[in-house]
Amino acid sequence: MAETVVKADYGEHEAAMQAYLRRGEKAALALGNRGPVRFDASGKLHPDILAAYADFGFYVFTDVIDAAERRELEKDLIALRERLPTTLGSTVDRHGNPAIGSDCKAPTVQWVRPLSDPLGGTNKANGRHPAKMIEPLAPAGAPKHVVQLILGALQFSPAFLRLYGHPKLLAVAAAINGDDFVPFNEAIWMKHAGLGGSVAWHQDGTTHWNSPDLDEGTHGFNFMGQLYGCTAANGVWVVPGSHRLGKVDIREWVQRAGSDRLPEAVPIVCAPGDVAMCNRQAVHGSFANTSRDLRVTYNLGFHRRRSVLGASGGGIHNNPVTYDAQRIDERARVIALAIAARAAEYPAETPFSYAPYADRQAAIHWSDDAFESLKDYNLKDLGI
Repeated sequence: MAETVVKADYGEHEAAMQAYLRRGEKAALALGNRGPVRFDASGKLHPDILAAYADFGFYVFTDVIDAAERRELEKDLIALRERLPTTLGSTVDRHGNPAIGSDCKAPTVQWVRPLSDPLGGTNKANGRHPAKMIEPLAPAGAPKHVVQLILGALQFSPAFLRLYGHPKLLAVAAAINGDDFVPFNEAIWMKHAGLGGSVAWHQDGTTHWNSPDLDEGTHGFNFMGQLYGCTAANGVWVVPGSHRLGKVDIREWVQRAGSDRLPEAVPIVCAPGDVAMCNRQAVHGSFANTSRDLRVTYNLGFHRRRSVLGASGGGIHNNPVTYDAQRIDERARVIALAIAARAAEYPAETPFSYAPYADRQAAIHWSDDAFESLKDYNLKDLGI
C-alpha cells in the first residue's frame, strides 16, 4: 500500500538518530531470539524459545502469517481505511457514511499529530510515559492529525479475527501464560510513512507492581503481527531484560542517556508475516516515523488468568472495575469465536483447543450474527 513520502527538517537529531538506528539493528539481529514457531517432541513450545524470551523479554517468530493470509488482512485494512472518520472528531467517512466507531460506546479510533509524542512527560495513561520523546518538525502540508490506533479492531476485520485464532499463536500463549490464559486487548497500529507519531518509553503494566507475587510474567505479553514488516526506523524498541527489573525509573534512564535514545535498547525488526512477542513489563517505545515505510501492526494481548481474576483494572483501557470469573469468561469467548471463524476459512487446518471453552467450542458457530455480536466487545478488555 503506497504512501506519499514526506520530508521534514530533522536538524542535528537526524545524524545521531541514523547512527543509533544502525547500531540498534545490528545489536538486535545478533541476539538470537528469532525463528519459526517450534515445538518439541511432546508438542510443547521449544525450550530454546522459552529461554530466549525469558532472557530478553521479546522474541520474533518468523513466517507466521503466510502471503495469502496477509492479502486478506490487507484487503480488510483497505476497506477499513475507507471507513475511517475524515478528521479528528468527525463521525462520517470520506464517502459520507457513518465512520467506524461512530456508533460504539468503547474507544476505537485514536489520532496523533504528525511526528508528535502525545503521551511522554504527561499524566495521561496513569503517567506511565514519564519522559518526552524528540518531536521532529512536521513537514509542510501535513494533515493536522493522522490515525495511529484502532482499538477493538476485531469487530471491524474478519481477517484480523481469524489471525487471532491462529493455532500456533494460541499455542504460544498457552505455553507462556498457561492453558487457561485469557485475553487482554486487540488493536491495529498504523505508523504512517513520514508522519507517524512516537510512543514514549514505558512499561505496560499498571496494577501489580507492588504485589508480593510479582514476577516477570505478571502483566502478560503482546503479539505484534506485521503486515508489511517493521524496521529500526518505524518499529518498536525494547530494552532487553528490562522485564525482570520491576518498576523502572524511566525518567532517570532518559536523563542519564542525555536524550530519548536509550543506549541499551534494540529495535524489533520483522519481515512481512513475522509476529513479535513482547513482555508487557519490558521497557519499550517507538520513535516518530520519519522513514519512507508504513508500519501496520496487529496487536494481540494475553494474560495469565490468575493475574486477572480479582484484579481491579487500571483504568487505561476501560473504567476501573474488578474482574470476576463471569467477566473473564465473557471476554474469553472472543478467543472461541476467533477459533470458529478461522476454522470456517481454513477447514484443512487443525484448530487450537482452548481449554476454558473446550466443552463449549462445538456450539460456537461462525456467522454474520456472530460477527455482529463483537460490537463494543472491548468494553470488557482485561487491562492490568
